[in-house]
Amino acid sequence: MSTRNIQNEKETFQSRSCQSRNLWSGILIGLGLVAFIDEAVFHQLLHWHHFFDKSTLAIGLISDGLFHAFSWFSSIGGMFLLAELRTSNVWKPQRWVGGVLLGGGLFQLYDGIIQHKLMQLHQIRYVKHVFVYDLLWNVIAAAMIVLGVIFITRSMKGNR
Repeated sequence: MSTRNIQNEKETFQSRSCQSRNLWSGILIGLGLVAFIDEAVFHQLLHWHHFFDKSTLAIGLISDGLFHAFSWFSSIGGMFLLAELRTSNVWKPQRWVGGVLLGGGLFQLYDGIIQHKLMQLHQIRYVKHVFVYDLLWNVIAAAMIVLGVIFITRSMKGNR
């Protein structure tokens, strides 16, 4: 194997690693951001539900605190990756934004389908016509996923 081939393989590996780190940084921050918004707005400000509503108020508040910690750990991990990408001059904003949308959308869809309906940890809101809230929640999640995939796909074509 020639020196030129080895150099090309090394550059290809570094490019793939850079793309992967951009994507994962965005996914972690998107997941953390949507989880934080969910917890701050729907749990704390509006009092629509707690992360776990099948027990006492105290357990609901503890579960909210653990959920909040999870969102911060995800965000902080993504921010460390982002800082490394920025200092190495390999940050790809379009790919990263795609990761943010994909991570946030996947979390929201998981929350809406798995946690709300299958596990029944909580409902988005305890009202007679919860279907409207569920539909809106999951449509927004699907739109975020589609937009994220579009951004990621475009970043692969333009290498941005």
